[in-house]
Amino acid sequence: AADELACGDAEGRLEALFGRVRAIQDKSGRFDMLLCVGNFFGSPSDPEWTEYRTGAKKAPIQTFVLGANNQETVRYFPDSSGCELAENITYLGRRGVFSSTSGLQIAYLSGTESQDEPAPAYSFSSKDVTELKTSLLSTPNFKGVDILLTSPWPRDVGNFANSPGKINTKKHGSTLISDLAASLKPRYHFAALEKAYYERLPYRNHTVLQETPQHVSRFIALADVGNTSKKKYLYAFSIVPMSLMDPAELVKQPQDVTENPYRQLRKEAQKTTKQILVCTEEPACQFFFDLNKHQGKKRPSDGKERGNSQPKQAKTPSQPTGPCWFCLASPEVEKHLVVSIGTHCYLALAKGGLLPDHVLILPIGHCQSVVDLSPEVMEEVTKYKSALKEFFRSKGKRYVLFERNYKSQHLQLQVIPVPLDCTSEDIKESFITQAREQQIDLLEIPEHSDITQVARPGTPYFYVELDTGEKLFHSIRRSFPLQFGRAVLASPALLALPERADWRRCAAGRAEEAAQARAFRRDFQPFDLALPE
Repeated sequence: AADELACGDAEGRLEALFGRVRAIQDKSGRFDMLLCVGNFFGSPSDPEWTEYRTGAKKAPIQTFVLGANNQETVRYFPDSSGCELAENITYLGRRGVFSSTSGLQIAYLSGTESQDEPAPAYSFSSKDVTELKTSLLSTPNFKGVDILLTSPWPRDVGNFANSPGKINTKKHGSTLISDLAASLKPRYHFAALEKAYYERLPYRNHTVLQETPQHVSRFIALADVGNTSKKKYLYAFSIVPMSLMDPAELVKQPQDVTENPYRQLRKEAQKTTKQILVCTEEPACQFFFDLNKHQGKKRPSDGKERGNSQPKQAKTPSQPTGPCWFCLASPEVEKHLVVSIGTHCYLALAKGGLLPDHVLILPIGHCQSVVDLSPEVMEEVTKYKSALKEFFRSKGKRYVLFERNYKSQHLQLQVIPVPLDCTSEDIKESFITQAREQQIDLLEIPEHSDITQVARPGTPYFYVELDTGEKLFHSIRRSFPLQFGRAVLASPALLALPERADWRRCAAGRAEEAAQARAFRRDFQPFDLALPE
């Protein structure tokens, strides 16, 4: 393994920086190199630098630095393609890749993001990022780089992650660097400029259930050298080059791994590099994802592998174990909440709904979960979903649907509208982040897949579906918070109605419920598939 050091903004404080490096090396032994991100130089007249430039002093370690981030310090970097600035201090250049003596592949991009083309000497443009990506992605069997060095943070790096403190990663940082990180998949990504230390939880570089596991990435932002708040500015780490690692060891996923913060950018990156996975299965062939075994492995469910040629028995409808509140023929059904009745399904307003137009899709006969539905019932569920999508879109809304097949007798598909400006990424991020806070592994499953491909009949699960078809899934193995789906939607990130997270606190009188149902029925009428056209 190679022992390396990374450093944040030196700002010309070379004595403090190299003094600290000497102390670390005296205590822990030699390090191979020091990688400096952010502003290596401070003011245009750095007295400390003169001593190193003239050779009066020498850096105690092979030091590699990124270029200028402002006009004032451009003069320190005479050759944009990289050069030695002083003994043991090397400017890497504006962008590129270099291999260390130990075999590490290190990608680097100097400067701050610019919209101008060509970019100023202290900036990079989208063209720079594209060329750097292309040079690596065109390499046969490219898996990623060991280290990525940039000065600015990547935009959105805080998605699905531990808090970056006062830095708002949705507003700070560079989207071009996010794009670069999404494509290059660095095992370590170092950045600076924000005068903050932030070690993000490691994130995945593959989509669970869709792609074979890949190595994780770690983003580390470092503070400025000698800062009075004593924030960490020097980071020591040990790394074996990717090219020398056992593949199984390389792709091991730590327990605290999160979703990829640049997930949307990853999808776009995959499209541009033609790496998108296309489902080539015959539509008639049913597959199950086995969540208990290797992720992404599929096994046929037709019994052929076990030599079983017996035809499947037709499903017999499950029967309730006691009085059911949702079987339409049951006397327990609160029929004043029913707003549409189809052939196999019906719609009813939720009792104690999160919103007045919080609606349920329910099978007329008894059925416990979506995976138990017959094809004709499933077809009508799909039609109701389409009708509700059109209905809510006509009102400037979109819906989020979820099902909790846990401690429930009768299938209830909860359909809750949210404002149209709630993006799919916002919704998914809210669910995934709040799930992780409760140690719930909520995974995104392929859009083209069906919930029956992921969950076996009789298996407890929770799943979310957006009106775009995007889905999140959790296989419940122990306990599960009964109000989870509703609580996420009620949270400040989405509907900001935390006081309505529990339906029992939202109960209305029968007359009010009936009035809400009449209003919904009237508004929904043009979209109601149960009514003759």
